[in-house]
Order: sequence, then structure tokens, then C-alpha cells
Amino acid sequence: MHLSDFDFDLPDALIATRPAEPRSSARLLVSEATGITDGVVTDLVDWLRPGDRLVLNDTKVIPARLMGYRVRQGPEGETQAKMEVTLLEPRAGGAWAALIKPLKKIREGEEIIFGAGLTGRLDSKADGQGVIAFDLQGADFDSALELAGNMPLPPYIAAKRAADARDKTDYQTVWARHAGAVAAPTASLHFDAPLLERLRAKGVTFTYVTLHVGAGTFLPVKVDNVKDHKMHAEWGQVTPEAAAEIATTKAAGGRVIPVGTTALRLIESAARAGAIAPWEGATDIFIYPGFEFHVADALMTNFHLPKSTLMMLVSALVGQERIRDVYAHAVTDKYRFFSYGDASLLIP
Repeated sequence: MHLSDFDFDLPDALIATRPAEPRSSARLLVSEATGITDGVVTDLVDWLRPGDRLVLNDTKVIPARLMGYRVRQGPEGETQAKMEVTLLEPRAGGAWAALIKPLKKIREGEEIIFGAGLTGRLDSKADGQGVIAFDLQGADFDSALELAGNMPLPPYIAAKRAADARDKTDYQTVWARHAGAVAAPTASLHFDAPLLERLRAKGVTFTYVTLHVGAGTFLPVKVDNVKDHKMHAEWGQVTPEAAAEIATTKAAGGRVIPVGTTALRLIESAARAGAIAPWEGATDIFIYPGFEFHVADALMTNFHLPKSTLMMLVSALVGQERIRDVYAHAVTDKYRFFSYGDASLLIP
């Protein structure tokens, strides 16, 4: 399998920079064995059956992008340099691994002053990243970050506009609970309270799992043979309760449908022995054509970047030929792509 097998032409105009309003009014492309159907997300009530279980990622995106400045005392007095910091993952003692721009303008031991009384010290830097120790921890850190930080919009949106106050709501699921992600589980952004209530009334059940989505989800594939690609690792948890709920649905003949590739990757990580089981840890599972699925019966997901690992994942689920048809249809019909874009329901 070559990287070019997962490429397609995407007009720049189809990249969404704002979500649909309301969330559940986004378009929904449904792909099943008999063909493709166009609809809207609220049509899920008609596509899902009593006894189906949606698996939802309850990670919470932190406002991980910070603007600050480094102060240095030198022979000519005090100098300042603007610094942009994007938090990547927590480290021991309240420190964070982070992308820092420009990294060359700061030395180990120097401080970056942010808003809301938040200050960080560069402990170390290597491989284009730094480790920053903050002066606040726990709830105090969370409160200051909420005031000083902005949502870490994906590169393809950030290139078109800056994050603003709307993104703190738009780029967060309505059920977000466990803080730690630096990217949203974007298929879940299409759900609002009225849609969830209608699905419950239909007999659809919900299971919550946690996968903290990392910035590595946006890393490009740089190898031609896709099997040589090394996935980034992300922390996740499937609780005993969640595993039991999923197992019960499978045993009863209901469908288990993860909402988003993050939820799918997590439950399949927890089922490598053949059946779902409680699980916690870092997963770097790489799903590409030929992968054996043990849990997922379908997938709700957004439309993904060409030549991305997520294109490989959806191709593994429903087949490369069908995905080519789905994406050709989506481009022709002008579906909106990527994090704030429209959705698909892929039924093998």
C-alpha cells in the first residue's frame, strides 16, 4: 500500500472554518452496501435502531494555545520576545511538553509570562519541543489557562483565521468531562441536547470512553509505504462499566457505533484479544486496510485529510474502493471538510 492510494483532490473552498448552526444541522452522508444517501445529522434518528450503542469520547479540550513573552536582562537592559506556546501533553509535577515558537529565542531556565497571572519556566528543549514548568498547578492552573489560553484550532483552520471566543464552545463536545485533549473528537461536535434526547427516546444507548486527542493527530505521513508509518501515542481509558455495556450490546445483537475515529481506535485497542475488555494506557494503534475489527460495526466520522492515517482507517472499515466513491461524492456535492465540517455514517 502506497501513500498515494489515499490521496484525492480537495478544493480549498470546502475546508470549513466554522461549524453549522445549530450543530445537528450539519450535513450527513450515509454510506451502506446499497449506496450513498444524503441527509443531515438529525437523520441519525432514522438510521439508528433500538438497541444500537453509540460510543462517545468524553475528553475535554483545554485552551492549549498561549501567547506570552520572554523577558531577558542583558548588557543593554531588559529585552522581550513574543512567544507562542501550544501545550501537547502533561508531564510529572505539573509540567507540560509544548511546541514553542520561536524556540530559538528562549533558553533553558528562562521564564515566559502569560496572562491571568500564569508564568512558565523552560526546563528543557529537544526535538523541536520544550518542557515548561508552570507556577500554578491543579485547579489554579486550570482556571488561569481558561482565562489566558485559546482553543488550539487545527492547522488548516488556524491558517485561515485566528481562534476566538466562539471556539471555546464550538470546539468542545456537549458531554466533555475529562480535561486533557489538545484537539477535539470532531465527529462528536455535531451532537446537541435535543438530538441526544431523540436518540434516547428511539432506544439508542450511549457509552462514554476517554481518549485524550493529541496534536500528533495532525502529523503528516512521511513514508511512501504506509506500513512503515509510526503512529503517535495517546492516553485512553475504557472503564469496566464501559466495557461491560459494549459487551452486552454485542451479545444482544445490537450495533456498536463509535462516534469519531478516536473512540474507534480506543475500543479496538481494548479488544485486541478478540473481545472488548477494560483498558487504560497509551495507544499507538494504527488502523489501515487489512485490520481486523473486533468491536466497531459502523462509524460516524467527519471527512478527513488526503493521505492521512484517518483516510487509511476509514478505508480499512469499509474498503478503499467504497471510500473513493464516498469522497468523490462528497467533493462533487460540496460537503464541508475537516474538524468543523460535515459528517458521514459509514456502514460496512
